[in-house]
Amino acid sequence: MRKKIYECSECGFESPKWLGKCPQCESWNLFVEKNIGTLIKNRHKKIVNQPISIFESNNILEKSKRISTGVAEFDRVVGGGVIQGAAILIGGEPGIGKSTLVIQIAGLWAKNNGDVLYVHGEESFHQVRERAQRINAIQQNLFMSSSTDILEIIANIETNRYSLIIIDSIQSVSNPEINSLPGSITQVRECTYELVQKAKQLNIPMIIVGHITKEGYIAGPKVLEHIVDTVLYFEGEGKQSLRVLRAIKNRFGSTHEIGVFEMCCEGLKEITDPSAIFLQERPTGVSGSIVFPMIGGSRPLLVEIQSLVGKSRSPQPRRGVMGLNNQRVSLLIAILEKKAEIYLSDRDIFVNVAGGVFVEETAVDLPVVISMLSSFWDSPLGSDWIAFGEVGLAGEIRRVNSTRIRLNEITKFGFKTCIIPRIESSDLPEKSKNLRIISLDNIRELTQLFENREKSYE
Repeated sequence: MRKKIYECSECGFESPKWLGKCPQCESWNLFVEKNIGTLIKNRHKKIVNQPISIFESNNILEKSKRISTGVAEFDRVVGGGVIQGAAILIGGEPGIGKSTLVIQIAGLWAKNNGDVLYVHGEESFHQVRERAQRINAIQQNLFMSSSTDILEIIANIETNRYSLIIIDSIQSVSNPEINSLPGSITQVRECTYELVQKAKQLNIPMIIVGHITKEGYIAGPKVLEHIVDTVLYFEGEGKQSLRVLRAIKNRFGSTHEIGVFEMCCEGLKEITDPSAIFLQERPTGVSGSIVFPMIGGSRPLLVEIQSLVGKSRSPQPRRGVMGLNNQRVSLLIAILEKKAEIYLSDRDIFVNVAGGVFVEETAVDLPVVISMLSSFWDSPLGSDWIAFGEVGLAGEIRRVNSTRIRLNEITKFGFKTCIIPRIESSDLPEKSKNLRIISLDNIRELTQLFENREKSYE
């Protein structure tokens, strides 16, 4: 029995009947008919791919070895290198450096591992060559293609058998057999599926560049995330040179690792010691600033938490949060008002993580609270002060994981005072013996801490 459904070519919403307006994206006249095939009953299919015993894994393990791209920070994020047949999706804002990153990887791969196919559907050959020449990525084994036809791209892949394929970008690729515009959800989904299946079949790693929407998601987000093996986001402030590569999904490794780069004239420079970069422009003697040791995968990163709390002249005080979860900061403000009797309802509050880094872990709660109190009372903390800890709804300060790793990094950079949750002295690493530890149980103790500091200055 043949069945039909109608699909919105803008967002992919499906309906059993044609609709003039899409109820999901509210676009008009974009529903197209889609055949979902014929249901055939009572027919046996010949088994082509025979099941393999789990003990017969030598060949499979040989094919699943990781290959270094030559970019150590990229290898760190994907789990130590690229696995053959893996499909990696890289998303990011326009101008953030996605094309620079992939052409840099293409040049190093062509130099060390073999032939690379770079499909540049959005830019001309001269534009890509100029970028490659600027970052010293021109190699004899790097082959360029400006084709946007998925059938032609796949035929090229089957004929030449490259060792790496790069698609920049998937929104420029289309299938002429599909009645939909390039970049639509239907084209993006079908072309991505065809490319990933071909990469799996030929056991060739593939890197796909995808655009993000105004909401900050890769176009066709959930569709593409399910098709590919790894989803990476390239982040950073456009006016700053620092870039952060973060894994959102990774079938072959952890999603907690991050890679840090600096955009230079010669391309992306890897930052092996990000903490020093994040703290190099930190002001001293200013209220509302404290350092937080976040955990970026397997390594700690020291970032600066900044807060600005001021009297509001508006009946509705403004709230601005950058680099943190907005709802989490609102929750911390409510806890301060309820449990510490610090009333902030008539204050404008702005909280920022310097350097363009986004912090997701709850260990940042205590530094955020301390920075807000420091700005509220206009009481600067010492430049050698640092803090970490989770704040509960009752105002209690809870322990967090990786305490030893954080304290070792703190000691390495010469910090003298650390505010942490209550901890036994036996749990402290030996390197932190010269570190002044201030252990707190509740945020109400922070008010006493600031009062004691003020008295000590008098």
